[in-house]
Amino acid sequence: MPKIYIATSNPGKLREFRDAAAGLGVVLDSLPGIDTVAQPVEDGATFADNARIKAEYYSRLAPDDFVLAEDSGLAVDELDGAPGVYSARYAAMLREGGNHAAHSNSSDDENNQALIARLERLPPGKHAGKYVCVIALAQREKALNTFLGEAKGELLTTPRGSGGFGYDPLFYFPSLGRTFAELSLQQKRQYSHRGQAFRSFLSWYGQYRNS
Repeated sequence: MPKIYIATSNPGKLREFRDAAAGLGVVLDSLPGIDTVAQPVEDGATFADNARIKAEYYSRLAPDDFVLAEDSGLAVDELDGAPGVYSARYAAMLREGGNHAAHSNSSDDENNQALIARLERLPPGKHAGKYVCVIALAQREKALNTFLGEAKGELLTTPRGSGGFGYDPLFYFPSLGRTFAELSLQQKRQYSHRGQAFRSFLSWYGQYRNS
């Protein structure tokens, strides 16, 4: 049975994936050697495109095993889906005059402040948006499947909470009355876009393992 590796060096993402996997008896390891190779250029037009690019690229480090890579971000309705696939480098992109070719990531605080500045230019009221995650599965540099998860909420202009990462302090989840940065790990695993996408993968993997 192939091992399952996750192609990320983001400690927050790795912790969420490992926590979800352990609860279902699945061993998930960080991909060996991921920090020794250059990162791929994520120039896809969608989250699915970028997830496949990363999964196929990193799968060459463990050709006989399964490699998972994810691309995720925030889409705000009133900003025509921005930050979208540029979520990790939103502040840098805006500093460069909206240059979508910018590939340097910004810090979470820089991205949050950039988003707040954009939201404050909008008419007052609720700012609907969603978190999107696509996980791609690859083996031997070929994508085998993708798994989608979404979480709908509202964007705040005042950060709340100290947990999570990314835009979590601004992402308000109405059904719980909290931002994602105020949720416990168990709650975030249950409701987050990443948790949903990963459960879809685990459902697929369960069928594969029993076939």
